[in-house]
Amino acid sequence: MNLGTLKPPDGSRKKRKRVGRGNGSGHGGTSCKGSKGQNARSGGGVRPGFEGGQMPLSRRLPKRGFRNQFRRNIIILNIEQLKRFPEGSVLDEDTLRNKGLVKRRGDGIKVLGKGNIVYPLTLKVDMISRCAREKIEAAGGQIIIVEGN
Repeated sequence: MNLGTLKPPDGSRKKRKRVGRGNGSGHGGTSCKGSKGQNARSGGGVRPGFEGGQMPLSRRLPKRGFRNQFRRNIIILNIEQLKRFPEGSVLDEDTLRNKGLVKRRGDGIKVLGKGNIVYPLTLKVDMISRCAREKIEAAGGQIIIVEGN
């Protein structure tokens, strides 16, 4: 065997369908679009969601509630998740992202007070609950509030 004799397995490669190249190709004439009608025309077809004049599903279903287009996506952390860091660590968004505690992009990070901490940490976050602040400061830690986006 040499490189010149290699070929892909049978059935793994398929030729592209070339339409409108004459009747001998099998795809000539109407170019596989049938005869007449909106879909046979140049630039023809209907917009997404169009159901032939019937009331579309998106308009038939009831709309409920309120969707705030200005909502903020706040990433939540609890104190018990901060135990994986050694004593005296300075924790900011990059540090938390490298450890895998913050996986997605958000509009800020908020620390909540579930769990306990017994050694000091320095936190640079956007928001913190009163309970979490008390627990971290009781352990000798420090909170620095940074302005987010």
